[in-house]
Amino acid sequence: MRGSGLPLCLLSAVFSLSWAPSASLKTLHLGSCVITTNLQGIRSGFAEIQSSVQTKDEILDIRILKKTHSLQDTTPAYQCCLLRHILRLYLDRVFKNYQTPDHHVLRKVSSLANSFLAIKKDLRLCLQPQAAVVKALGELDILLRWIEAID
Repeated sequence: MRGSGLPLCLLSAVFSLSWAPSASLKTLHLGSCVITTNLQGIRSGFAEIQSSVQTKDEILDIRILKKTHSLQDTTPAYQCCLLRHILRLYLDRVFKNYQTPDHHVLRKVSSLANSFLAIKKDLRLCLQPQAAVVKALGELDILLRWIEAID
């Protein structure tokens, strides 16, 4: 009977280690949205495929996001919404349409997509749908100025 407690003790130790908060978890405060995610895990997953993906990029004179200013220049109240829309872009367009014969890269892309999906589920829309539509239409001039400024 005494030996039967050892497997239970080991199982308990493994369980507690696997569920213990990790130093790699980061809490993001995006206006009214607060999420906790493993950014280090996402970054290391991308690092494994980064060179493979980037060597296939033939459009070198255009950047979708310039450095990291896009989110930092956004007011905290809108960071949640902006991030949610960026994640939706990656989930609906990028991850779903990426093709490669390399199964390792496809598995990593799928893992990244799952991580983005988990983050997106934690984000709430910061504006009600009708308010968001009115806001976007009211600020169309900003988008038009931005498009006109593109060289």
